[in-house]
Amino acid sequence: MKKKAIFVDRDGTIIVEPNDEQIDSLEKLEFVPGAISSLRSLMGLGYELVMASNQDGLGTPSFPESTFWPAHDKMLRTLEGEGVFFDDFLIDRSFPADNLPTRKPGIGMFGKYLGDDYDMSASFVIGDRETDLELARNLGATGLLVSDKNGWAEAVERIRSTERCAVVARKTSETDVYVSLDLDGKGPSEIDTGLKFLDHMLTQLVHHGGVSLTIRCKGDLEVDEHHTMEDIGIALGEALKAALGDKRGIERYGFALPMDESSAMVLLDFGGRSELVWNVTFTREYVGDVPTEMFRHFFKSLSDAARCNLRVDASGENNHHIAEAVFKAFARAVRQAVRRDVFKYDLPSSKGLL
Repeated sequence: MKKKAIFVDRDGTIIVEPNDEQIDSLEKLEFVPGAISSLRSLMGLGYELVMASNQDGLGTPSFPESTFWPAHDKMLRTLEGEGVFFDDFLIDRSFPADNLPTRKPGIGMFGKYLGDDYDMSASFVIGDRETDLELARNLGATGLLVSDKNGWAEAVERIRSTERCAVVARKTSETDVYVSLDLDGKGPSEIDTGLKFLDHMLTQLVHHGGVSLTIRCKGDLEVDEHHTMEDIGIALGEALKAALGDKRGIERYGFALPMDESSAMVLLDFGGRSELVWNVTFTREYVGDVPTEMFRHFFKSLSDAARCNLRVDASGENNHHIAEAVFKAFARAVRQAVRRDVFKYDLPSSKGLL
């Protein structure tokens, strides 16, 4: 998997830039409102954090390093004390008149990030000037503009919502499946599997799981329903696993609910191990256009691909209600398990790995 980076401008983005553009004393060191907590919330998302700055007057030959760097070091110590650590520093010391390719929005000093190891299309530039947006375009990244008054919360939300998305395309001689998933529920949803009752069931994941979900499938239904339901389960499981990323900050577990005369309990653990326990009995061969025996296989395929532990218990009299209770309980379990605290990115495991 390719690496991703967040390039953050310093002056005017992390620290307030004085009118004279000279931070020549510790008294002038002031953080942009929201910068520290926002940077902290970006830790653990799978991005490398890189400070990228043009040092106009701040350590250039006309302004000795020894005058500015105590403030720079104080800034870094303050950030580190709040859990913010940069992976790299890119600092250009040339004058604007020099017009060197190393000077932002030029990309001369970003060389190591332009190779095959990094995915710039999934990376971001955060800055306070139009030149930072131009830099993002030059890098092929997404530019986010903040200032000393607003913008940090919006920038973080934009990055977080992107990081919780996944697209899976699975094409075999039996099926052609496309799944797009956003765990934070942004964007439209569309479900068309070729099986109307399965569409109805998967829609429960949208309404009760709080996600945005697109599933399209063209399968060999002239043979039977097996390949369609199996491959959708695999693709949806792969999308869940990919969208969860390293799983930092998620609740991990969850859910039970009643539906009319039926009840369902779904116990879910995104702990990295796949297992399905299925205690559901149907009394009809079909519900709508879906064979009831295939529900177990669907969830088995999903749990294997998502690498989640899944226990499903359900009972009732009406087979439609039993199936729907299972899917609703699964949706609520997903909603609970993927819930994430933006300011607490601990890994929910004593092992240190999920």
